[in-house]
Amino acid sequence: MSEAEVNHAAAGRAHWRGRPLAAVLFDLDGTLLDTVADIASALNLAMMEFGWAPLALREVRSMVGGGSLVLIQRAAAAQSRVPGAAAQTAMLERFFHHYGALHESGAYTAQPYPGAAQSLQALHDAGLHIAVVTNKQEAFARSLLLGLGLSGCVDAVVGGDTCARRKPDPEPLFFACESLKVPPSHALMVGDSINDVLAAQAAHIPVVCVSYGYNEGQDPRTLPCDALLDTLADLPPLLMARRTPEARG
Repeated sequence: MSEAEVNHAAAGRAHWRGRPLAAVLFDLDGTLLDTVADIASALNLAMMEFGWAPLALREVRSMVGGGSLVLIQRAAAAQSRVPGAAAQTAMLERFFHHYGALHESGAYTAQPYPGAAQSLQALHDAGLHIAVVTNKQEAFARSLLLGLGLSGCVDAVVGGDTCARRKPDPEPLFFACESLKVPPSHALMVGDSINDVLAAQAAHIPVVCVSYGYNEGQDPRTLPCDALLDTLADLPPLLMARRTPEARG
């Protein structure tokens, strides 16, 4: 999509601080979906197979965001363990096994946050392209979106295993924009953690954060984002608000 086409498509529709928007990129865990209970369940099952003590839900909540291997490493650090590469790989495989079993059986408890589904639908209906950019494996992300009835509003899914690098590297955001045929200059990132902020900043894409989610243990009010929302229900009005003559100028 050329610059002129983007401007024409977005004219009078979506914008961010006077700049036309054609796409919104969403993080998944902690932004669109509350998935921590399922992640904790699969992680604890894997850990107990290796003789490790299970972790409380509140502990796991602060560990989510860097991908599954980082989750394993943070879990090890929480118990003052230093597993070698082979042990980490083995535990990661067991985590994927247990997490995959939840999806295959439909026993997962993940649900959209209040306002998330409505926000996706409103932005999709307005003609914006939607991508999910997550450090979760792509297959798991697609399974959740399909199972929760959200896939119809999502045009592209970029997982932690889709690209050579994952957030906070900007590569997944660039890949999403390329898949949507939208230049990064006309995209907006929405996330809940410093990984989302750093990836967006590196891609020169504005970023809005939510005040809930996992935040990797960081106070969301300290995130260097462009705006902070308490609910995704506030996102469509923010992006679709009629611009004043001053803003248009």
